Amino acid sequence: MTCTTSAATLDAVFFALSDGTRRGLLERLRGVEENAGTLARGFAVTRPAVSRHLRILREAELVVERKRGRERVYTLAPERLAVATEWLDTYRVFWSARLRDLKTLVESLPPDVSPEPARPPARTRRPWSTR
Repeated sequence: MTCTTSAATLDAVFFALSDGTRRGLLERLRGVEENAGTLARGFAVTRPAVSRHLRILREAELVVERKRGRERVYTLAPERLAVATEWLDTYRVFWSARLRDLKTLVESLPPDVSPEPARPPARTRRPWSTR
């Protein structure tokens, strides 16, 4: 996370992305602009619920709302997704390094060393068991 990205911004983006309906709305807005009514079609929620989801996406700056005549249309603002990508990249780097270390360790083991097969835990018989 860069110095210019606040924790509140990151929280807002991940909160917005945490809901399947909001992710679906973002998917529908890829490359097109739509009004709320059109966006609401195909979702198993009411139109007012879609409007609430759009408000959350707007507050996280993942969509932009503008007036077109008498209606409001929404477009995707993918630049804000970079905040989430940046944060996740730090973990990709971490896990890549850990996996490289594990590979090095495994490759450094002598060839005749093989791990013991896992044994299932011993079963204990309960006094009330009928077997």
